Amino acid sequence: MRFGRRLGIGALAVSLLLASETPALAGNGPAYKDSRRPVKVRVADLLSRMSLDDKLGQMMQAERLGVKSPADVTTGRLGSLLSGGSSQPTPNTPVTWADMYDGFQKAALATPLGIPLVYGVDAVHGHNGLYGATVFPHNIGLGATRDPRLVEKIGRATAEEVSGTGIDWDFAPCLCVARNDRWGRTYESFGEVPQLATEMTSIITGLQGRRLNQPGSVMATAKHYVGDGGTTGGVNEGNTEISEQELRAIHLPPFKAAVQRGVGSVMISYSSWNGVKMHAGSYLINDVLKKELGFTGIVVSDYNGVDKIDGKSGFTPEEVEAAINAGIDMVMVPYEWQKFIDTLRTLVEQGRVPMSRIDDANRRILTKKFELGLFEHPLTDRRFLNTIGSKPHRDLARQAVRESQVLLKNDHHVLPLPKRGKIFVAGKNADDLGNQSGGWTVGWQGTSGPVIPGTTILQGIEQKAAAVTYAKDATGIDKSYDVAVAVVGETPYAEGKGDRPQGMGLDATDLATLQKLKDSGVPTVVVLVSGRPLDIAGQLPDWAGLVESWLPGSEGQGVADVLFGDYNPTGKLPVTWMRSADQQPINVGDGKPALFPFGYGLHYPRHW
Repeated sequence: MRFGRRLGIGALAVSLLLASETPALAGNGPAYKDSRRPVKVRVADLLSRMSLDDKLGQMMQAERLGVKSPADVTTGRLGSLLSGGSSQPTPNTPVTWADMYDGFQKAALATPLGIPLVYGVDAVHGHNGLYGATVFPHNIGLGATRDPRLVEKIGRATAEEVSGTGIDWDFAPCLCVARNDRWGRTYESFGEVPQLATEMTSIITGLQGRRLNQPGSVMATAKHYVGDGGTTGGVNEGNTEISEQELRAIHLPPFKAAVQRGVGSVMISYSSWNGVKMHAGSYLINDVLKKELGFTGIVVSDYNGVDKIDGKSGFTPEEVEAAINAGIDMVMVPYEWQKFIDTLRTLVEQGRVPMSRIDDANRRILTKKFELGLFEHPLTDRRFLNTIGSKPHRDLARQAVRESQVLLKNDHHVLPLPKRGKIFVAGKNADDLGNQSGGWTVGWQGTSGPVIPGTTILQGIEQKAAAVTYAKDATGIDKSYDVAVAVVGETPYAEGKGDRPQGMGLDATDLATLQKLKDSGVPTVVVLVSGRPLDIAGQLPDWAGLVESWLPGSEGQGVADVLFGDYNPTGKLPVTWMRSADQQPINVGDGKPALFPFGYGLHYPRHW
């Protein structure tokens, strides 16, 4: 086992170990409570003591808002809870999170066997649901850095901040390979080629540490298995209509790399492969993931994912049977977990779901709980509270922002900006932390405005330059300015809401702002804040400079660091930039002419 305690035992001890999977240690209490015992022995002992109700409860992951009180955890024998993207305690502070976690954990420990729960969150760019946490660039920006070591450090920083609130399971990283930029989750992808996502599985090592029971380590999740970035039309939860050969060549490699790194869990995709919902896809889960790739961790469903198998609201016995037999070990059933337990119990009693499948699921879940050290240290490690939003973590985020900036156009060396020049700043994304952080930021879909502490791009510019004037809509621009900076692009969105089946261009507000700047005659540098390439070919000739900033998060100074030349831009496009939206999907190697090719990124001249 990759993360179990490895004891220095010889061949004789190994044979004794294999022969000692007995229910208890004579005169010394249950074997599963003895931390000196190997994980395999502890799991076997605990499993032998569990009733069917215990086992079914372990397979449930409920939303914290879906339990009336911590007592529900005890009576339901629940194995796991989660906080969805918009499920934060009130007030949304680190200590409130830790207290909430400990309350639920104590309820789990009050069950007859005292099995601790494992608690999950979507910390997808830092501990983004927590107010005051460090918010890192979204994955597409990290893909632009081409820096796996940096990404590993981000994983470690995220794990520490998550640990400070008690949480021990992170639903990250997203290893999707985004092949159509109309997809609203494109920013959750490291890029359009499998090599990028494969390299960036280094974040798993950062999250999980050298071993899962190491202080400050959390269990990572490779998601969403598999092919969600390849759906026809870039439709969220859509149908990936490709051959198995292409699925294996494009979408499977990052998951193979994640398994090789010992990732603790894999989350199943809402999407389908050639008409078969992944949540019912036995071949890809049982045969490919578990057998071929050798994955021994927890296969977890997505939020209400089982309910989506037949396309109708409300899960059925047929859906439950299909999903569990397909290899799903833990089921994310936010609110109807009791009904799910009852349904699954009936299926087991009828022989439609074999007991061996239930035991296999529990073995996987319990193994991770032992490896996480939850039986020895079930409550929050509050030593990590002081890491949340700390200066070292914000400095790391600022470095990630710097490395993610991609310089796409720089006519007449308009960049770097002059620190002693007269600069006009405009645009709806210049002074908006919510916009520059994007979706999954203190709320599932994200929100415009001062939703988190941090530094806006405008504030970063003002810290660098002697004379800065700002007007969101560009009112007041005149020829007296040396340069104008327009910070424009997208506003926050997440899955579903973010799909762009129609146009992919700038909105009317941005176009009006840019027109005012153009009419002034002042050279304009555009800073695009977006989760994907936008359809800008028509406006590009009007701009002297263009920087793609992606969704940089809480540390806007990192953008200013590059704009003013304190750091030479090094970012490279992780996706191909379309000439027009009707080219979608457009990817490297498909022969379509690009506005900017995959891997493109300019630098400042050495003498600047």
